[in-house]
Parts: sequence; C-alpha cells; structure tokens
Amino acid sequence: MSVKNKLLSFLKTETILVAALVLAVISCFLVPPDMGYTQYIDTHTLALLFSLMAVMAGFQKAGIFDKISSIILSHTGSQKGLSFVLVSLCFFGSMLITNDVALITFVPLGILVLKTAKMESSLPVVTLMTIAANLGSMLTPIGNPQNLYLYTLSGLSLWQFLQITAPYTILCAILLVVGVLGLPTQKGSLRIQMNQPTISLNHSILYFILFVLALFCVAGLLSVWILLAVVVVSVALLDRTVLKKVDYSLLATFAAFFVFIGNMGRMSAFHDFVQKIVLGNEQITAVVASQIISNVPAALLLSGFTHEWAQLIIGTNLGGLGTLIASMASLISYKQIASQYPHQKGRYLLIFSLWNIGFLAVLLIFSLMVLPIFFH
Repeated sequence: MSVKNKLLSFLKTETILVAALVLAVISCFLVPPDMGYTQYIDTHTLALLFSLMAVMAGFQKAGIFDKISSIILSHTGSQKGLSFVLVSLCFFGSMLITNDVALITFVPLGILVLKTAKMESSLPVVTLMTIAANLGSMLTPIGNPQNLYLYTLSGLSLWQFLQITAPYTILCAILLVVGVLGLPTQKGSLRIQMNQPTISLNHSILYFILFVLALFCVAGLLSVWILLAVVVVSVALLDRTVLKKVDYSLLATFAAFFVFIGNMGRMSAFHDFVQKIVLGNEQITAVVASQIISNVPAALLLSGFTHEWAQLIIGTNLGGLGTLIASMASLISYKQIASQYPHQKGRYLLIFSLWNIGFLAVLLIFSLMVLPIFFH
C-alpha cells in the first residue's frame, strides 16, 4: 500500500482523532504553550481508561466472553428467546465490559447464530443489539468512555451516578423488551448446537482480579496509579500482545480534546459565547452535538463549559442514539453487517435509523417532559 493510500485509510478510520488533533494544534497557535498546559490532561481518566481496556482485551483473548455466550445460547429453544438472549447479552454485558467490547464480542457471534437459525429478522436483531449495548452502558461509570470521564471529572459518588442513570436504564430495558416482542419470527422450536470454546482458566482468574481492582479504583478505594502499575506489569508478563489491543487512538483523542478544551477555556470571549449557548440546554445540546461528532467528543467538549454533570451524562448517553456515528460503537455492528450481508447495507442503515430515532424520541420525551413532573 502506498503512502498516500495509507494516509487516506488512516484519515478514514480515525476521522475523530484527526479532527481532535487539528483542533488542538490550531488552539495552540491561539494560546501559546506555557506551564498552564500541564493542567489540561486528565491523567486519572486516561490511566483508568487504559487499564479497563487492557483488562477487557485480556478477557476477550482468554475466551471467557465466548464461553459464557455459547453456554447461554445453547439453551435457547425459540427464535423469540434467541433474540431476547442476544439483546440481553449486549444490554447487561455493556454495563461491565463497555459498549464497544460487548458489540465486538456478541455481534459476530449473534450474526453466526442468526444465520444458523435462518432467521429473517437478523438485521432488526443486530440493530436492537447495538441499541442495547449503547443504552445498557449508560448505567455504570465504566460502561463507556464518556461516563468514565464525566464520573471522574464530576466527583460524583457511585451511588449518585446510579441515581442519575438508573431511571433511564429501566425505561430502556422496557423499550427493548417491547422491541424484541415486536420482531417478526417464524413459528417452531429452535435448538442451536454451539461449539464450546476453550478458555484459559489461569488467565481468566488473573483478569478477573484485575477487573475487581479496577472497580475498587472507580469506587475510590484504590489509587489509579497502583492499578495502572499492576495492570501493565501483569499483562506484560502474562501476554504482552494484549497491550496491542488497547484502543490507543481513543486515548490520543481524549488527550487532544483536553488540550483544545483547555486552550478554549482560557479565551474568555469564546468561552463565554459557548457557555451562553450550553447553559440551561446541556442535555439537548449534548444530544445534538453527539449526532455530528459522536457522544465521546461531545462529552469532552461540553464539559469545559458547564458543571451540570447529570444533564451531560444523560445527554451524551441518549445522544448515542440517532445517526450511525452518534456512538462510534455503532460502527462495529455496521462493519459486521457490511461484511456478512454486503447487499443489505442500505436496508440495515434504514432499519438502524428508524429504530434509533424511535428510541431517542421516546427517551427524550421521558427526560424532558415526564421525569421533571416527578421532581417538581
């Protein structure tokens, strides 16, 4: 591949990172580098995010996720039940293993099973799996990158965070159940014979211990630097190839946005202008911004102009619904569909958009019109 093609490929696959780097560089001309730059980077968030991604990559390589899902699917006796299982795996799994990992793990497996079962509703099921991962991840601080960032930045306790997200998560679960019940299915029983993947028990135990340490860190019971050191040393000694699975482009995107936001915050005129737009409209601004630049950059950007953390948390999570890039995790499912059903990409995009718009509309009505009634 020529240098030009490599560059074009990089720009295509890392659009958000490139945009963040360009914004950071431009802002450096507006605010020349000085000692103030040392306050920009939220190293705590980056260290915790890196540790979690390394642990999740280790779990995947150990085969534990495939083992769990294959056992569950082997005991599924109907097409409707199969749809429930696949959507539930993404919904509940994303709460602990992040929306990205849930989709990377369960969507390829789901497509394989759906093909085996010869189900006609494969595209709607994959769509609901994607929505389930994006919405299930809303519940916990470790469910997705923007939650982890806003949780760390806000100083909220775990209980306070769950109080914000739990009502929406419950409604999301109800909507997903309704969605699955509405899927078309053929009559008849279903019995799927799954190959039982082998797992590395010793590796799984180690990564489980590391995951528990990460939870202690999230709860404020352990220093993030101790966690980082333990994770790096353990993974390097056990299987250093796992470190290659970490999404370093996401970490670089965070760092670039930190620089951009830090510089823009020091430009009083720009800061005051954006703040006037954002204040009082945090949730809807986050939803709209997510449709254009995706919800992780939206969280990073808007956090520099408001301290209404609850509104940002809800807005950026609901903002993951809508366009294909509203949550970059949704691209994982799209790539799988494009690979397995190349002639149905357009149909999938239509189904994906309609389901996402429907879910987003209901959740926004609940958030902006229904929920306030119970708190006033």
